[in-house]
Amino acid sequence: MKDVALLIEKLGQRYSDILGINLKEGDEKEIFKWFLTSVLFGAPINETSVIKTYKCFEKRKVLMPESIVKTGWQGLVDILDEGGYARYDFKTSTKLLEVMGNLIANYEGNLSLLHDQASSSSDLEKRLKELGKGIGDVTVSIFLRELRGLWEKADAKPTPLVILAAKKLGIIREENSEKALEELKSFWRKNKVAGKTFVNLETALLRFGKDLRRKEKHKK
Repeated sequence: MKDVALLIEKLGQRYSDILGINLKEGDEKEIFKWFLTSVLFGAPINETSVIKTYKCFEKRKVLMPESIVKTGWQGLVDILDEGGYARYDFKTSTKLLEVMGNLIANYEGNLSLLHDQASSSSDLEKRLKELGKGIGDVTVSIFLRELRGLWEKADAKPTPLVILAAKKLGIIREENSEKALEELKSFWRKNKVAGKTFVNLETALLRFGKDLRRKEKHKK
C-alpha cells in the first residue's frame, strides 16, 4: 500500500535509531538506554527536548541504574535542566531515583531479568509500572514498542496518540486499546512494507498523532 510506505518513510524512523541505541542484539546496556529514554518521553515534553536531554545523560556517562543513583537528585536536576526539562526537572529527578532504586533492589538493575521473571505480557507491564509511580501506561508502551520481536513478552497496547492517528487514517475503528492493537496487527499483515517492521508503523502513527493533537490545540 503506497500511502503506508510513504507514511513510514516520512515519520517511521525508530527513536532508538535516532539516538544511536542498538536494540537489535538484545544487549542489556542498550535496553537500559532505551528505558531511560522512555522515562524521559513519559513527560509531556517535545521530542527535540527528550533527544537533547538523553544526549546530556550520554555526555556525562550517566547511562546505568547505578550511575543515575550515584549522580543524586541535584545532579539529575542539572542534567535535566541542561536538556530543557526546566518545568519537569524536580519531578523527573525524583522519579528516576525511585525507579532506579527499585530496579536495583528487585532485579539487580537488570531489565532483562525483569522480563525473564514476568509470567506474561501483562505481568511484564505490571512489573515495569511497579518500579515507580511515575511509570504509567504511556511510558510502558513507549518502552515495549521498540522491543517487539526482541522480548518475547513485549506486546504493549498502543498509546492514545497512536489510536487517534490510526482512526484518522481509517486504519482501525476500535478505540479500546487491546482491540485496536489487534486491528493494527491485522492491517500490517496485509500491508507490510519491505524492509520495515510493525514498530516503524507504530512510530509513524505516534508522530502523526502528535501532529494531530497539536493542530487540535491550536484550533481552541
